[in-house]
Amino acid sequence: MNQLKRRNFLKLSGTAAASVIAVPTIISACARGKNGNVAPSDRINLAFIGSGNQAMNDIRDFVTDRRIQITGICDVNKQSIGYWDGKVGGREIGINLVNTCYSELTGKKYTGCQGFEDFREVIARKDIDAVEVVIPDHWHSIPVLMAAKAGKHIYCQKPLALTIPEGRAMANAVKKYGITFQIGSQQRSDENFRRVCEIVRNGRIGQLERVECGLPSGTPDYGKTGQLTETIPVPKDFDYNTWLGPAPDAPYCPARTHVNFRWVLDYSGGQVTDWGGHHPDIAQWGMDTEHTGPVKIQNAKATWAVHPIWNTATEYYFECIYANGVKLIISNKARGGVTFFGSKGWAWSTRGKHEVFPENLKDTVIGTDEVHLYKSDNHFRNFVDCILSKKETIAPAEISHHSIAMSHLGNIAMKLGQDLDWDPVAEKFINNDMANSMLSRKMREPWATVYKGLMV
Repeated sequence: MNQLKRRNFLKLSGTAAASVIAVPTIISACARGKNGNVAPSDRINLAFIGSGNQAMNDIRDFVTDRRIQITGICDVNKQSIGYWDGKVGGREIGINLVNTCYSELTGKKYTGCQGFEDFREVIARKDIDAVEVVIPDHWHSIPVLMAAKAGKHIYCQKPLALTIPEGRAMANAVKKYGITFQIGSQQRSDENFRRVCEIVRNGRIGQLERVECGLPSGTPDYGKTGQLTETIPVPKDFDYNTWLGPAPDAPYCPARTHVNFRWVLDYSGGQVTDWGGHHPDIAQWGMDTEHTGPVKIQNAKATWAVHPIWNTATEYYFECIYANGVKLIISNKARGGVTFFGSKGWAWSTRGKHEVFPENLKDTVIGTDEVHLYKSDNHFRNFVDCILSKKETIAPAEISHHSIAMSHLGNIAMKLGQDLDWDPVAEKFINNDMANSMLSRKMREPWATVYKGLMV
């Protein structure tokens, strides 16, 4: 890194001079809260484990629900650039947003949101009832396993886990400890996706033959740090070693961390998994395969990032074949969203809209004796509703595990360049030791031992 670039990055890392995530947007959202007054003693105390760009979006949604009180923000980074659109994010930004929002809601200064650097301290707190895990994918499993064991309710951002075995462990723990769990696949709370899935499930497009999921391509430089690839000293107030956590040791550079983590296979799976918790999840919903998976992955091909740090797929295509013969295609070349093709027509949906053919299907009425899918109009409120009612959420851990598994299988098949046979019950490849060896990722100590001790 040349000296000018290095000086500019270090200067911005240590100051709030760069633009921060907009507080006024969150304040106006707070002012629209509709849940009325709830006694503080009756509120669910929620802490955030992670304070990046997605956490800021989710704070906006949770603060409007007066049944929730956000009492803690945890992050290993105090404050720096490298978040969405190059904005400043981190623990202090999250705390400020929460306190500002509650001050606006109550009409008096609020300073009750506490900061934490170690997520284990959050989980150990008896006065915290629920957590949102909103950190890079390689860090999802251990906090979720710990929180479930501690009896905390969990809202976890998608994708569920970095690997299929980690996802299985998380789903098992949620079941064993009986806590409420919601994955951040919020499309299940979009009426357009639900409508299309009901049309498909009730046979309106005839016999289902093929499904296509169109996901984004490339490795967009969301954090405006993509060119900052040379090793430099770790910024002050950023615990980089803990940020790496169970992932392999690696020298620090800005391009590796914060919002751009998703383009490094040690921490994520690129667009394939970043969006794999969305459209493929809807595909499984419409196919009625939420508790299983494909039996074969075939015709997998990819173009991989050419970058000193980023190495995920930028273009990709693979086919998931199910036991009933239905083919699910996941590709950046398909029409964005989810398209179901049947013997008598098709149905497509993306966020906020849907289309069907024949067009008269749009007015079709689903009868009282037909399939009606779980109805949720707000993903965050559904989580809170289910904590209180003890009902299952619209996007529980077991279903989320099967939904993201397809993306993990696709990445493995694209890496190997092979067709692969999959046993969705045993969750193993059939007669392929190399592929099976890629299902798990070796963890660094001490986290490998911690993870092993949390198995149920």
